Amino acid sequence: MKLTILGCYAATPRSLNNPTSQVLEIKNHLFLIDCGEGTQVQLRKQKLKFSRINHIFISHLHGDHFFGLPGLISTFRLLGRKTELHVYGPKGIKEAITLLLKLGDSWTNYPLYFHELSSLESEIVFEGNKVTVSTIPLQHRIYTNGFLFKEKIGERKLNVEAVAKYRVNKCYFQNIKKGKDVILENGQRIDNRLLSHDPLPSKSYAFCSDTQYSEEIIPLINEVGVLYHEATFLESEKALAPKTKHSTAMEAAIIAKKANVGKLILGHFSTRYGSTCPFKEEAAAIFPNVELAEDGRIFDL
Repeated sequence: MKLTILGCYAATPRSLNNPTSQVLEIKNHLFLIDCGEGTQVQLRKQKLKFSRINHIFISHLHGDHFFGLPGLISTFRLLGRKTELHVYGPKGIKEAITLLLKLGDSWTNYPLYFHELSSLESEIVFEGNKVTVSTIPLQHRIYTNGFLFKEKIGERKLNVEAVAKYRVNKCYFQNIKKGKDVILENGQRIDNRLLSHDPLPSKSYAFCSDTQYSEEIIPLINEVGVLYHEATFLESEKALAPKTKHSTAMEAAIIAKKANVGKLILGHFSTRYGSTCPFKEEAAAIFPNVELAEDGRIFDL
């Protein structure tokens, strides 16, 4: 699982910083999460293939999280895309995008599907053979979701020495990987736990951007491997957080600690600050395993 940060700043783009967008590579999927201005350029810089992006997840309809989407959809058309593109986002995203396509007389030459979200409860919005994606309802000024990406538990691993010891025929190997016991020709039942090892732990990633401090998300992200949580403000500007329904670095760290996550990545920094180092310092006092998002930074998770 690999996370590429394309943009991690709040509100307005700057010459060296971009608004929110990132790519998660998991089980051969390349998921685009949010699509602020500059996303296409950042994809080019990171040499990420446009053709591999088949699913785009938009947290909410504030410009710094989706204004790059119309241009990206248009570029897919210019590149001669033929494969389906699925966009998951709040109700209204279809109207916003299709109006621009209509006014510009630039309908896509590939299948474009919108999956509009309106539920206030967590729901699975994508399920593949090896990955599921579910929503994390967030508390912001408008309807907003985070997204939880989870690998499905894989097959059990064959215990080569054990199957040789019990002289288990190869025809049973697939059933063993699926967790089934084996009955030998003499009628002896061999417990699956003797013939296989537990599968590797499944990896998970939670994206929580643009939200005020809310412990309601803790059950949804409990023990997640990696949590990306917005940290728009430092404690010195804490009074602005509830007014704008954003979070501080310390609040993000409290959520990470209470949810017992493996790693915390902070992002969505206000451009009022000259350095992001204080964000890590404030969060680390609560939750030590914290990293800072940075445009172009790649995390091997």
